[in-house]
Amino acid sequence: MSQNPKVILSAFADEGAVSKTAIEQMATLSALGLEYYSPRFVDVSGEVKNVMALTKQEIKKLNKLHADYGMHVTSIGSPIGKVKLLDVDDGSHNKFVPFKKYLATDVKTAIDRANQLDTKLIRGFSFYHPAGTDPAEHVDQAVDQLAQIVEACAAGGVIFGLEVEANLIGQNGRLLAELSRKVNSPHMVCIFDGGNLACQNLTPVECFDEYEAMRKHIGWMHIKDYAVDPTLSWTGVVDEERLKNFVPANVGDTGHEAILRDFRAHVTKLDKKMKKLGVPGVFLELEPHLKGGGQFGGFSGPDGLGVACRGLCSVLDYVGIDYDLRGFEHIRTARGF
Repeated sequence: MSQNPKVILSAFADEGAVSKTAIEQMATLSALGLEYYSPRFVDVSGEVKNVMALTKQEIKKLNKLHADYGMHVTSIGSPIGKVKLLDVDDGSHNKFVPFKKYLATDVKTAIDRANQLDTKLIRGFSFYHPAGTDPAEHVDQAVDQLAQIVEACAAGGVIFGLEVEANLIGQNGRLLAELSRKVNSPHMVCIFDGGNLACQNLTPVECFDEYEAMRKHIGWMHIKDYAVDPTLSWTGVVDEERLKNFVPANVGDTGHEAILRDFRAHVTKLDKKMKKLGVPGVFLELEPHLKGGGQFGGFSGPDGLGVACRGLCSVLDYVGIDYDLRGFEHIRTARGF
């Protein structure tokens, strides 16, 4: 019997669907052997919508498809926190929403979606600081707003996952860890994403340092990688429309082998922590962007999602972390054989 720790593999299903239909997403993930996914953009009834915009009838239909395909929801792939922290004209196209209104509308909707789709997790972000300012200057206000979001999540029985991402206040592991320490709630965890670090022209050593800085706060991981563009003149800001160098986790500049080898020693403890919160385990979620990525999503195609899944599995096999993919016994059990 294997003594290796085990994780749960998941994916953003819209990455692998050309038309974004729910059926195509379910079929692609099932064929790859995955049982978990995070809904983001999906066509349930003839129109592609963000999961936040689905109607009650569309949610009911999506839950029926989950049962038909043996799928479960990892997290709500919400854009919560991808708005301006301050109502300042900084030349960006990011929108500002008054925070009380934001809590009552967008945050409430995300919590409702999590409960309706039977997941304990919501993915979110740490707000845009005014362009040209130091993100560290805005940590306290971000903490105040994040704490209110997390309080609402706790009341709704769900957990807020704060993702590390360029151009936001929590743009690296050190800042994300500071946000997490100051919010100080079991209902907020951090999400590591190596591609979101490497695309900031960080070396593998620097990516590991950022991972290490946030490691004790991690609840789950997004898996994407990036090959640094040597022609890019780094200004400290990522042009998200320019990002073209996303690659699978077994290549690229994040250094997933070293990070996951270290993470291996922490999986068992984290698994117990997440299960106490009602989560089935430790998720590693594919969000590969192999055919393109931007501010609010990305695309890999069914072929690219397959390449990314096999790439991740090869790294996990190499470092000694176990995972399950659907096999014949799963089919026999599902069909009552």
